[in-house]
Amino acid sequence: METRAVLKFGRVPPRKARLVIDLIRGRDVRQALAIIRFTPKRAARMIGKVLQSAMANAQHNHGVREVDRLFVKAAYVDEGPRWKRWTPRAMGRATPIRKRTSHITIVLDERPAS
Repeated sequence: METRAVLKFGRVPPRKARLVIDLIRGRDVRQALAIIRFTPKRAARMIGKVLQSAMANAQHNHGVREVDRLFVKAAYVDEGPRWKRWTPRAMGRATPIRKRTSHITIVLDERPAS
């Protein structure tokens, strides 16, 4: 049974979040949590929360008994809206600042019992 969790409008650029999400795609849930725990990136904390949310969704909404049989079937980061700001520069000019946001999605599935 597929289970998903989504974080919308996360305040991390998608390019930086994809560096972390690529580390956990296709791995077992426990292994993915260990990797995220020791990844020194700001996006790792957000992705860890999304992964734990997906695990909780699997247990409570879909009745998965053994969390150890779950693996990360799909994980991707889409670009959210950009916050547009301006900063003053020399001689009365202004320079744009684009604060990027991300939509982080993690899909979990059960491995078949062998």
